[in-house]
Amino acid sequence: MLGLRRAFAALLPLPRAGSPPAAAMSTLLINQERYAWLRELGLQEENPGVYNGRWGGRGQVVTTYCPANNEPIASVRQGNLEDYEETVKKAKEAWKVWADIPAPKRGEIVRQIGDALRQKIKVLGSLVSLEMGKIFVEGVGEVQEYVDVCDYAVGLSRMIGGPILPSERPGHALIEQWNPVGLVGVITAFNFPVAVYGWNSAIAMICGNACLWKGAPTTSLVSVAVTKIIAKVLEDNKLPGAICSLVCGGADIGTAMARDERMDLLSFTGSTKVGKQVALMVQERFVFEDADLNLVIPSALFAAVGTAGQRCTTARRLFLHESIHDEVVAKLAKAYAQVRIGDPWDSDTLYGPLHTKEAVKMFLDAVEQAKQQGGSVVCGGKVINRPGNYVEPTIVTGLPHDAPIVHTETFAPILYVLKFKEEEEVFAWNNEVKQGLSSSIFTKDLGRIFRWLGPKGSDCGIVNVNIPTSGAEIGGAFGGEKHTGGGRESGSDSWKLYMRRSTCTINYSKDLPLAQGIKFQ
Repeated sequence: MLGLRRAFAALLPLPRAGSPPAAAMSTLLINQERYAWLRELGLQEENPGVYNGRWGGRGQVVTTYCPANNEPIASVRQGNLEDYEETVKKAKEAWKVWADIPAPKRGEIVRQIGDALRQKIKVLGSLVSLEMGKIFVEGVGEVQEYVDVCDYAVGLSRMIGGPILPSERPGHALIEQWNPVGLVGVITAFNFPVAVYGWNSAIAMICGNACLWKGAPTTSLVSVAVTKIIAKVLEDNKLPGAICSLVCGGADIGTAMARDERMDLLSFTGSTKVGKQVALMVQERFVFEDADLNLVIPSALFAAVGTAGQRCTTARRLFLHESIHDEVVAKLAKAYAQVRIGDPWDSDTLYGPLHTKEAVKMFLDAVEQAKQQGGSVVCGGKVINRPGNYVEPTIVTGLPHDAPIVHTETFAPILYVLKFKEEEEVFAWNNEVKQGLSSSIFTKDLGRIFRWLGPKGSDCGIVNVNIPTSGAEIGGAFGGEKHTGGGRESGSDSWKLYMRRSTCTINYSKDLPLAQGIKFQ
């Protein structure tokens, strides 16, 4: 994640494109009885991918595919640069209306959006599972996160504001005034196609900003479905739909957003390589000899295997103290063998497919590089022989802490298990990578915990103790350090990023005293 005034282009790869011929329309999943529920979200065979108060799109028609079977779901007509230009202008005009609405009333609109999402939570969660590939409970959980952030934002809409500060001059008031920045661009990745937009837009909206969203091309149907829900709320309240605009598209739209000076704030979620290599994070976890292994095993399993290893906070490196290394690896391998692999919408499934065929290739390449650099595959490392983009969750041991592949983000379910002796060296290994989103330590040593949290401890934006690297709560600020970005989204005081601060001095006296006791007469 990156929240900043100016960012880099999201040069995201396009899915397979092309408008399906009429003869092929019947093969789309949306036309099959099993997937008739897609119509409940307002989706059809070909969907307009631009919304700015009205639906349209004059760009390429892109078909999205289900990662569990590689079958086509439906198509989206993306926006072109003309659509983008038109949408920016409409969003800027809509902002003039939205900014004049009192913050608590903006919060009421966000509350209605949250309620509308609640009503569609299962069907929208099913779409996330179908198009992205994560298991159903995670898809529903992602929509729930958007709902929770809406609830949080509603309360925040009555609390945002600056302090009244003591003035050194008699008859003067010194205050901080917070105002919206204007137009917030949101570029999101495929792995969290609902939640990342949700925690940006809900907070940005109550702060008084308009939003323009570009989702990942491979999850365009999710972007369209979410925007339809939001658009109805805005239209029912007779508000400009362009307050929450959408332009589905590829690298051209991402580049335009990144270079556009009319974009007052840009939140980008994507790869470190793409965004000036901003946000696919190499995450880390440390396990000391005094750790409770009953916590370690399930935590490492969830953090490394959840969402098939495609979370921003997925555990990539597991540092084990040499005295417990072999025991933990054996228990972890046993746990991996029991992971239930299957269709993501099956309630018994814990592990689904990778998002694309390209991701499968990246997985295989990483496994091969790990072997070439001296690693041993304890379990996994292969493609699963079944339809879809399924690979085996993988554990690799025996690599040095500074092996190139260990420092490389592959966005796949590969866990590199590394052995250490001393606290000081492993803390240094944690911080030697260029990324820094999430980290966690497992120990009962209170002194070690506070050293881990202190200035010589983890340099990540999220620093945990005895819990996984994944599963951040909405109430805390979400974001990382170093190449991971430095911006923050969601909770705490992240709302300040979506606003501009003015220090205001008001003279309500009849005199004109100057600051610092200066006499100018």
